[in-house]
Amino acid sequence: MDSGGTPDGTTKTLAVAEVGDILNMLPHRYPFLMIDRVIDIDGDRSGIGIKNVTFNEPHFQGHFPGEPVMPGVLMIEGMAQTAGVLCMYAEGRERPRLVYLMTVDKAKFRKPVRPGDVIEYHMKKERQRGSIWRFHGEAIVGDTLVAEADVSAMIVQE
Repeated sequence: MDSGGTPDGTTKTLAVAEVGDILNMLPHRYPFLMIDRVIDIDGDRSGIGIKNVTFNEPHFQGHFPGEPVMPGVLMIEGMAQTAGVLCMYAEGRERPRLVYLMTVDKAKFRKPVRPGDVIEYHMKKERQRGSIWRFHGEAIVGDTLVAEADVSAMIVQE
């Protein structure tokens, strides 16, 4: 757990979800789990998903061989999975439920992501109504914004 300051000068505790926690919260499995951990979880309000991009991932075999680039759609999925962890964490869920991606808006891909990069998915909740959540996400490598999108999803009740 990390501590961070709040606008009123108090300290708040920010949570971390390691890969085991993520596997308990999301139904996704290899090769479609697109995040390795989530840090700085502030309830369902915000958090940062971490993805270590490695050359041995299956999509690099066919996505521009000789010039491997992470597919943009997989970065969107990484954003959605990070948001899903925030929702499950806020609800105190510890077992997979279905989460259906409903919309992707304002998606922009600014720079290519390559093997060896570490993507940070900075997700901020815009709103929630019932089982529908909407987040704004920014994918950042180092100090560079590489992609961004607004995503919404529905958590299916069991």
